[in-house]
Amino acid sequence: MDRQIQLGKIAVNVVFKDIKNIHLSVCPPDGEVKIAAPEHMNLDTIRVYAISKLTWIKQQQRKFLNQPRETAREYLNLESHFVWGKRYLLNVAYTEDALGVFLKHSKIMLRVKPGTDTEQKQAILEDWYRTILKEAARPLIEKWQRRLGVQVKRLYVQRMKTKWGSCNPESQSIRLNSELAKKAPECLEYIVLHEMMHLLERRHNERFVGLMDHHLPNWRDIRAELNLATLGYENWNRDDLAQT
Repeated sequence: MDRQIQLGKIAVNVVFKDIKNIHLSVCPPDGEVKIAAPEHMNLDTIRVYAISKLTWIKQQQRKFLNQPRETAREYLNLESHFVWGKRYLLNVAYTEDALGVFLKHSKIMLRVKPGTDTEQKQAILEDWYRTILKEAARPLIEKWQRRLGVQVKRLYVQRMKTKWGSCNPESQSIRLNSELAKKAPECLEYIVLHEMMHLLERRHNERFVGLMDHHLPNWRDIRAELNLATLGYENWNRDDLAQT
């Protein structure tokens, strides 16, 4: 059963799950505070934990409050969009031929049928982002399967609000946020490796960090870049890993 606790003016939404550790997150865009807690944990213990993290919670909420908001997309000519960390200007062409999305020099060419509205153009572009991300992720998965000696049986790509990726060790599947297609390529590799590493080590413990250090020594720098665009996150055991 979901519950809510109040810390002064700050509401904390608590969800009980079949997990071992407590997880605290401050979510964009408005700094909503969430706690995922083990089913056996009582509410008083969760409250004490939340109070101990109150300074951190307020810091994360201030970051979101001061963060410049991305203007709503209208999918018009000369609007800025990002692909693999680079800025492109949108060029919309209404036509019956050669429909789709194409990169040409510094432009994203969006060729759509006459009468295509804003929501339809958004859906077409988001589907394209999912496609290019999946295409880019597959060779990375193959690369790290060989190096780690693990196997990914399923890859899912979707737009996610609070995570860059996730891993289900039982089904040997990983899930990636389609927004990664807008970030630099090394960000995608970091998230792919991070999620695949959970096939070797489920928890963000010392072994996990050691494996990351061994296979991708600069992962902390890449994580810092992603943290500029992701939610605040803390874990009972590890406070230094970006949420994925």
